[in-house]
Amino acid sequence: MYIDDTIAAIATAPGEAGIGIVRISGNKALDIVDTIFQSKPGKKLSEFPVRRMTYGHIVDPDTGEKIDEVLAYYTKGPYTYTKEDVVEINCHGGVIPVKKILQLVLRKGARAADAGEFTKRAFLNGRIDLAQAEAVMDLISAKTDKGFDVALDQLEGALSKQVSNTRKKLLDMLAHIEVSIDFAEEDIDEVTLDYLFNKGTEVQREIEHLLNTADAGKILREGLNTVIVGKPNVGKSSLLNALLRESRAIVTEVPGTTRDVIEEQLNIRGIPLKIMDTAGIRETEDIVERIGVEKSKEFFNKADLVIFMLDISTELTREDLEIMELIQNKKALILMNKMDLSQRADLEKIKTLMEHKKVIKISLIEEKGLEEVEEAIEDLVYKGEVRAKDRLLVTNVRHKNALERGLKNIGEGIEAITKKMPLDFIEVDIKNTWETLGEITGDTVAEDIIDHIFKNFCIGK
Repeated sequence: MYIDDTIAAIATAPGEAGIGIVRISGNKALDIVDTIFQSKPGKKLSEFPVRRMTYGHIVDPDTGEKIDEVLAYYTKGPYTYTKEDVVEINCHGGVIPVKKILQLVLRKGARAADAGEFTKRAFLNGRIDLAQAEAVMDLISAKTDKGFDVALDQLEGALSKQVSNTRKKLLDMLAHIEVSIDFAEEDIDEVTLDYLFNKGTEVQREIEHLLNTADAGKILREGLNTVIVGKPNVGKSSLLNALLRESRAIVTEVPGTTRDVIEEQLNIRGIPLKIMDTAGIRETEDIVERIGVEKSKEFFNKADLVIFMLDISTELTREDLEIMELIQNKKALILMNKMDLSQRADLEKIKTLMEHKKVIKISLIEEKGLEEVEEAIEDLVYKGEVRAKDRLLVTNVRHKNALERGLKNIGEGIEAITKKMPLDFIEVDIKNTWETLGEITGDTVAEDIIDHIFKNFCIGK
């Protein structure tokens, strides 16, 4: 698909900086810049070689006013990001220079680009597929090195290749079915069904493998919502400070010091955590503290991971037992703090009540046990077949939904095969699987979904 109009946008972040960039893409990009760019030798930009950065000024041709001193270059389609002619004007950073140059470019015939329109054109013009286009924003918004690496692999087509290979197997199945339907008088049904069953289960395994990475992928993309809970004065704020390696939360021996939810972002072994230190959960007459306790419970319900802290030097209380009951069905770590003191808590009872939870002894005052805590968080994220070194992860909820529907479709197809149903019945399920997986790469996705995806991009990308 080729788009006729020419678009322009500021490609750099707003504010003061060393340079600002105005990007222009479309069949009139070079013509527009030729009317406003004056090089030192007096030549137009189009008279210089392609991809050569050229010094000059942006000048308003109607008034003769110099707008800014710039460096500009052009590249010719299809060897560009959008597969169209692209010009980039590098001017002085700051709000005024880029804004004035963009306004002049728009006045000379360009249209202001919509959010994500440069990448949308790259997709529509066939340079990248939809999964790769979505990876562009994941790269920009990556919170950790690991998240960046996964997004870069997706931009380079790792997920797309896997999906395409699986869809090719589905196409082979459809072709086999078509041949069998055309030559139905020949006795090849058993051979056909065996072939379809083997291929179908192979496709099913590949989809399941990708889905197994989705939870870890979502966390790498969006962060792990983590809440630290426990009764007052068990060391919740001290844990937050220890994980951050700085004194972010106030720590005192007075119970109820933390009265509001403190939220911080941190990186644990490549995993982005949105971690919240909450007010101690207890009955209280203090109005402000009571509001903090209610907020703690609210964040607790929304958390992906609960870190429940206990004081090993005190006996279990009613508040401790109530929290244990609340976290039974949550992904949780149990931290027994103050192991440097005499143990009074019933450790066996805790392990029995928290039978399927990881229980770790720590001492924040002696800085013991933190490595084990970080390792446990990593193990909770990268579970089963997924390991920290894996870079082919499903990070996008849209992709996960398509895979889940594809898994359902292929499962129904395999069931139809085992029941020896008519081939045209089986064909419907196989084709549905093929089309559903095509939504990931954009081969079979609806236009309104494409529009929605690119609206979430930033302007200029």
